[in-house]
Amino acid sequence: MNRPLRRIAVFCGALTFALLVRATWVQFAQSDTLANHPNNRRVQIETFAQPRGNIIVGGAPITASVATPGSDLKYKRVYKDGPMYAPVTGYLSQAQGATFLEGVHSDVLSGKDSRLLAGPLDTLTGVKPRGGDVITTIDPKAQKAAYKGLTDLKAKGAVVALDPRTGRILAMASTPSYDPSVFAGISRKEGEVFKKLDQDKDKPLSNRAIREIYPPGSTFKILTAAAALEHGTVTDINAPSGAPAPYQLPQSTTKIGNVVPDSQCDKVSMKTGLQWSCNNVFLDAALKTGKDRMRETAEKFGFNKEQFTPVRTAASGYPDKLDKPQTALTGMGQGSLTSTPLQMAMVTAGLANDGKVMKPYMVEELRGPDLSPLAKTRPEVLNQAVSEATAKKVQEMMEFTVTDGSGSKVKIEGVTVGGKPGTAQHGADVRDERPYAWFVAYAKQSDGTSPVAVAVLVDPEDMDISRDAIAGGRLGAPIAKAVMRAVLKK
Repeated sequence: MNRPLRRIAVFCGALTFALLVRATWVQFAQSDTLANHPNNRRVQIETFAQPRGNIIVGGAPITASVATPGSDLKYKRVYKDGPMYAPVTGYLSQAQGATFLEGVHSDVLSGKDSRLLAGPLDTLTGVKPRGGDVITTIDPKAQKAAYKGLTDLKAKGAVVALDPRTGRILAMASTPSYDPSVFAGISRKEGEVFKKLDQDKDKPLSNRAIREIYPPGSTFKILTAAAALEHGTVTDINAPSGAPAPYQLPQSTTKIGNVVPDSQCDKVSMKTGLQWSCNNVFLDAALKTGKDRMRETAEKFGFNKEQFTPVRTAASGYPDKLDKPQTALTGMGQGSLTSTPLQMAMVTAGLANDGKVMKPYMVEELRGPDLSPLAKTRPEVLNQAVSEATAKKVQEMMEFTVTDGSGSKVKIEGVTVGGKPGTAQHGADVRDERPYAWFVAYAKQSDGTSPVAVAVLVDPEDMDISRDAIAGGRLGAPIAKAVMRAVLKK
């Protein structure tokens, strides 16, 4: 063979070898990446080729799959009571992807989970695995009460209800909300609907219950009380605190007063302080307990960490670096302290459960199409945040706040209820911003255990209500009461 032909043969051989190497690399090393690439049309076609499993609430599906004629994406998702359950289900859209439970448990719902894979005979005959179901912990009556309470107010806000004994999420509502059905397809019109929702300044696509953080205001005083009692800063909840009203912040000329007359709060006990939400008592308690011990207690309740329900939540924050004035301000739930509504529900539930904080969850079971269980969630202790003795003292104060104080609007006849309203200032100039209204509460059964704890957040920014009328006891308490009654009736 002459030299030119030999060179051509070597060159062609090298090209062939390179082609084989590249084909092998694509087929084996990159196969998973390419198969699951969002721009791979075959992935979309396969995802929507058959009906999907369902998300179940109260024994009934709140999702379904319907045929889409004229499209190679054969099925799309529809939702029952979509806006009410959107914070739980999230959405599954042919164009926008999946969120929340639709996303976290997509493999089970679509049938791709390894536990649902077809056997050898099914593979040979071309039978495709069917999707399984996601059984939630949501109580439909509690969810309805939470959603109705917020929508009746025409308010932005969120509600979370937990079973303190297990951590089961009984309700999770967020407003304004959206109907996931209206953009579940791939049409241009549905794309425009999603774009409008995504750009809405009121953020209807955001789950305020777990993904947005707010100053918790006076509801945090129950954690301040727990920290002060646990660390020995306060030993007797009935003894005078010595904290003057108004209270001058350390290293500052700023004096902080109270909603009630300062004379009603001057040097009063912690029990009376919680009864009337006296800022001075809790500013002083946080300052004396110290930032490190306050943060330690907050973290035992779940602060400074994301929670997985299994949907990931935003982390509530008790800051690391605080000076004395800032530490004092955290005692009344202000300053740079932040919390999700879920986190304040966890604090309330932990105290109602004698100091034991359970890990929150909203999926009871994953179930195959033949109704066989794939996985069940077992209640799990997150932390023993404070001792039983400390928790009992905080319960006593919260129950007194309901029977004889600022939480009276959450009373339920024949039921022991503990609660705490809160109003949280925010913004660069708190004089111009309308404060958030909070309410946290729990209800006890005759055996002393609590089957429900709830946190309510109302953002009255767009409500037709005067600034003076914004209060947790007025706006949040009726919602908390309705949710607890729904659970107790069950």
